[in-house]
Amino acid sequence: RDLMPRTLEGQITMEKTPSYFVTKEAPARISSMSKGTKLIVVVRDPVTRAISDYTQTLSKKPDIPTFESLTFKNRTTGLIDTSWSAIQIGIYAKHLENWLLHFPIGQILFVSGERLISDPAGELGRVQDFLGLKRIITDKHFYFNKTKGFPCLKKAEGSSKPHCLGKTKGRTHPDIDQEVVQRLRDFYRPFNMKFYQMTGQDFGWD
Repeated sequence: RDLMPRTLEGQITMEKTPSYFVTKEAPARISSMSKGTKLIVVVRDPVTRAISDYTQTLSKKPDIPTFESLTFKNRTTGLIDTSWSAIQIGIYAKHLENWLLHFPIGQILFVSGERLISDPAGELGRVQDFLGLKRIITDKHFYFNKTKGFPCLKKAEGSSKPHCLGKTKGRTHPDIDQEVVQRLRDFYRPFNMKFYQMTGQDFGWD
């Protein structure tokens, strides 16, 4: 709490850390700090997420083993290595169970990473509604950058220049063996179905 900026009446303080959702101690700690905290989680297809995670690591450590060899505990039996964080993070239903011990589902908004790209204004409309804000951000605030493959803000806050995601985003993914991708889709399917049930939202990952 001491690390948070002072917030005036009518202001909202936001803080983001991607690892919160998968950190076991986070829900209890946040709940004991402020039970009324609204939570926003951006999720995307867990298979794409795992490949993206690997691509990010690969850019820093080019000599790491292949995605295929890290995915399996045993390639012959097709046993997926769930201890590898790139795989583990995408088991959203498991992580959500931990949060629901401390927060009601209505206090958590799940934002679709895919819709954030295809319809940024629509998805941010849901965020503004969830936070009780007037819908100020609309379609006219975005343009699509073909090179990046992501929408960009026409004008960033306090600047007249457009703002796109940084160099670390939108990297080209390596070619992954399609059989491995299919094995991962089969692995995640039951967890995805459970996650859709828990959130009341079908993210269309299958």
